Amino acid sequence: MIMKKREYRTKNRTLILEYLKAEKEHTISIADIDAYLKQKGETINISTIYRFLDKLVAEGKVMKYQQEDGKKAVFQYVEEHQCQNHLHMQCVKCGRMIHLNCGFMDEISDHMLEHHHFRLQCQNSILYGMCETCEKED
Repeated sequence: MIMKKREYRTKNRTLILEYLKAEKEHTISIADIDAYLKQKGETINISTIYRFLDKLVAEGKVMKYQQEDGKKAVFQYVEEHQCQNHLHMQCVKCGRMIHLNCGFMDEISDHMLEHHHFRLQCQNSILYGMCETCEKED
């Protein structure tokens, strides 16, 4: 019986990770993951999803952000990015998350430290606006 439970968890964790990777351009909520699992015919306790995501965050595979309204957390697969070193931009229309990973970040960080005596923490920082695709649609 214990073996079957481990297989079940492994399958759900694999599905969650696959979903996060497939949607890596966007942030994903717990409700999104729950709906995806239900669509796949799987049910999992919400607290189990949170624990697994917390583990992925600790491993550096997933970033956790507070949504713009600050009421709920969203997650993004970022294993190949160094998110602690750059800001993020999120489209308010489609939810796409863009990693601002360029030399400009060094200039901003240096300026803020030198002129404002403020060390920028980029890891969970998000600038909100509209991406080029959504801007063209409006």
